[in-house]
Amino acid sequence: MRKFVMAAVGGTLASIVATTQLVGPLLAQEGSRPESVYEQLDLFGDIFERIRAQYVEEVDEKELIEAAINGMLTSLDPHSSYLAPDDAADMRVQTRGEFGGLGIEVTQEDGFVKVVSPIDGTPAMEAGIEAGDFITHVDGESVLGLTLDEAVDMMRGPVGSEIVITVVREGVEEPFDVSIIRDTIKLTAVRSRTEGETVVLRITTFNDQTFPNLADGIAKQVEEAGGIDKVNGFVVDLRNNPGGLLNQAIMVADAFLDKGEIVSTRGRDPADGDRYNAQPGDLAEGKPLVVLINGGSASASEIVAGALQDHRRAIVVGTKSFGKGSVQTVMPLRGNGAMRLTTSRYYTPSGRSIQALGVSPDIVVAQPRRDPNAEPAEEPAANPFTRSEADLRGRLDNDSLTPEEIEQIELDRAKAEAAARLREEDYQLAYAIDILKGLSALGPKN
Repeated sequence: MRKFVMAAVGGTLASIVATTQLVGPLLAQEGSRPESVYEQLDLFGDIFERIRAQYVEEVDEKELIEAAINGMLTSLDPHSSYLAPDDAADMRVQTRGEFGGLGIEVTQEDGFVKVVSPIDGTPAMEAGIEAGDFITHVDGESVLGLTLDEAVDMMRGPVGSEIVITVVREGVEEPFDVSIIRDTIKLTAVRSRTEGETVVLRITTFNDQTFPNLADGIAKQVEEAGGIDKVNGFVVDLRNNPGGLLNQAIMVADAFLDKGEIVSTRGRDPADGDRYNAQPGDLAEGKPLVVLINGGSASASEIVAGALQDHRRAIVVGTKSFGKGSVQTVMPLRGNGAMRLTTSRYYTPSGRSIQALGVSPDIVVAQPRRDPNAEPAEEPAANPFTRSEADLRGRLDNDSLTPEEIEQIELDRAKAEAAARLREEDYQLAYAIDILKGLSALGPKN
């Protein structure tokens, strides 16, 4: 029996030797430490030559070098990366407000692709993708073990083509597939509308169009309302906004502030720090503000929310934001590529960093989750036995009100019913509007 065991072990060792070939070390002495960065670069060159000459399949030298560069950058943090010429061109187009894809901002967590936020009006949003979703497979192929860029490449494709992504969502027991048709994503950075007496400003991204869209939207809604006196306040909706350009975040915060610091940035060298201050002028003319945030609000969104919160200019409502408190600089490289490198951290006016912590709302209001498998809710049947004073025989007439006053009461009732319907569609937004109604009711009367 002892001989049999030894023979089995010997056979195992033989199989390992048969499938593993040992060659001379890349360094002259085992365990020796390179004395300078140049020796380490020589090591990189040696490894590159060995791969090019001896790898089992022929390799693309350009792709190999780009992968090495990207690996160096992505080892620093999740937001630093190398942009190949095509990716750099896509990034420049995106900051102008138009690009091709699904319409989701993603990061990587635990080896899977995590949705930071879907972008309003895009195929991903229409398909029901939510902030916090994990994408585990693309067209049946696992993304586990891929870099973020490789996973994103899998999701790219011709406009009009179909992609099936497998999603894992908190609160849903089983993974489920979502079919999405790729499209050209045209971003309207700010969508504005009026709900009752409240102007709602939905900011979807921070690109070159954000501040001009914001200023135009405010002016249009105030004019349609009949003047600023007819507006009880503004809701700045930053939910699922993944961020964007720093200068646009500063301009948006400045739109509602008359003075004071908006944000400061600090790099490795203290001399590289900058402070950005507000200029006189408030587009909302002092009207109350409510800012909506959630886990998909990141980066530039958090700069705006943090500045308005620290200055007590706005009530922040929703759930904790994403927590990206760093600034990336895009540096052009030879060959039309670019490098996205984290160069500083940013701090809110009170001096707090939200890195990995996020902006905490003043009032926590969760949005009810949608179950993708749930059937549409039916309208509850009206109770035929519900009665009021107006239904009673022989009731007294209300002769103390004019027809105009009765019409106004009915109009107010219709507005209240519309607000109730909004709670079913968007509970957080309805909550924000209710806050402004309450502030308006307590305000001075002319």
